[in-house]
Amino acid sequence: MKVDIVMPKMGESINEGTLIKWHKKNGDQVKRDEIIYEISTDKVDTEIPSPENGVLVDIKVFEQETVEVGTIVAVIETNGEVSSVPVESKKKEIPSTTQVGGELIEVPMPKMGESVMEGTILKWHKKVGDKVKRDEIIFEISTDKVDTEVPSPIDGTLAEILFGENSTVEVGVTIAKISSSGGIVKPKFDQKKEHEQEIKTVTTFSPKQTIVTSNRFYSPLVLSIARTEGISMSELETIPGSGIGGRLSKKDLLNYIQSGKIKSDSSTNVELVSLSSTPSQKSTSGQREEIIPMDNIRQRIMHHMLNSKNTSVHVSAMIEVDMSRIYNFIEKNRDTFANEGIKLTYMPFISFAVIKGLKEFPLMNASIDGNNIVMKKYINLGIAVAVEPNGLIVPNIKNADERNIRGLAKSIADIGNRARTKKLVPDDIVEGTFSITNYGVFGSLFGTPIINQPEVGILGVGAVTKKPVVVENDGIESIAIKPMMYLSLSHDHRLVDGMLGGKFLKSVKDTLENFDISIV
Repeated sequence: MKVDIVMPKMGESINEGTLIKWHKKNGDQVKRDEIIYEISTDKVDTEIPSPENGVLVDIKVFEQETVEVGTIVAVIETNGEVSSVPVESKKKEIPSTTQVGGELIEVPMPKMGESVMEGTILKWHKKVGDKVKRDEIIFEISTDKVDTEVPSPIDGTLAEILFGENSTVEVGVTIAKISSSGGIVKPKFDQKKEHEQEIKTVTTFSPKQTIVTSNRFYSPLVLSIARTEGISMSELETIPGSGIGGRLSKKDLLNYIQSGKIKSDSSTNVELVSLSSTPSQKSTSGQREEIIPMDNIRQRIMHHMLNSKNTSVHVSAMIEVDMSRIYNFIEKNRDTFANEGIKLTYMPFISFAVIKGLKEFPLMNASIDGNNIVMKKYINLGIAVAVEPNGLIVPNIKNADERNIRGLAKSIADIGNRARTKKLVPDDIVEGTFSITNYGVFGSLFGTPIINQPEVGILGVGAVTKKPVVVENDGIESIAIKPMMYLSLSHDHRLVDGMLGGKFLKSVKDTLENFDISIV
């Protein structure tokens, strides 16, 4: 069977891509998920994997050539091989299709970042048989980098949906098939059962564990989770699977781990660490408790936060800031800026002060790589955005130091809006150098935020509230009502000690209290 490889759409506004490099040539054998070429768009550069095992038989687009999204760049001949990728959805039997007079285009799980290996389907906007237009949104996905909407690469009819909502699928795996407008697709059920080869899986879980084998198929993702959680192969064999033929899915394994049923196997000498500290106790009388599975976004936030706490040595410092000068400016000029389409808030002023402090203390803008300090000569300022109903994402403003107050205000509003409407692209959430989180918008006065890896600092912004403070004029002390704000800095003590953190925080305070309004 011939499989067309198309130029992927790497964002809603992306209509073309440039093929930078081929990793394979005509006649080469390729494996599923093996990188075959690289592309560049005006949003992101990324590597594209093969969706199937086979032979690269026809390269249609050459290096440095720019083509439209959906253009066929190459063809792979699978030679009748059947994919061995585990089916993580709960479908029982997927209908095959007979194509008459048109072209059947495969829609793969897109690669939304260099380190992203899988995505979860959040929602289908179309059903089988629906007409779709090129660039019309057909489904939404979530990855550990970004949530995004995926459009159709062509005009046509949605012929097959291979994975349902909440299914987690590896990058490059075909999710759906679209029949081009001229074709007719007649669905029919394949009477053959899902390909169930007896695959002899060999893996080593730890240096002290003996090599084990199994006749049951396990995906690399399932094996990786088992290895991390210290689950032996013998225990893995006992966990019921909900996939075809009893295949164990990622969801099955995570449910097992969270249930607290992991058994200690002395023969493997592996410490077992459960994702949940204490198993939940259901009340059979009166149903006083409700068990709600975490959604994909919440799980990823949980793992990111745990990773940050386990990586950085968190230290926090707080300082109080008199915002009178900026408060008065905003009150006086809010309507003028609104006429320019700019919502004037404290955040662009705070961002400006942070950028000035990062320039003064560049170690705050660095990161750690092993025993090396990586000094960043650019400032990509992350702004934490709360996403309904219970999510959080930190897109960043690229080269934020090149923007004035108006530019920062527009950029903050833009990334916030795109985060809430799922319009972010991978480039928006990578290569951040320092972050700001504004919990004051919910009325909180101060907090201790968790560092956004691999950065070494994050500034927490509290609510601006009017309160009585002691002021001194010509040696005479008095009490005045002023708009005051707490700032809290969490920093990584592996690199940033108390002196550096304190100086940086004092610099931000001084800039805000003595803000040069003439530059706005």
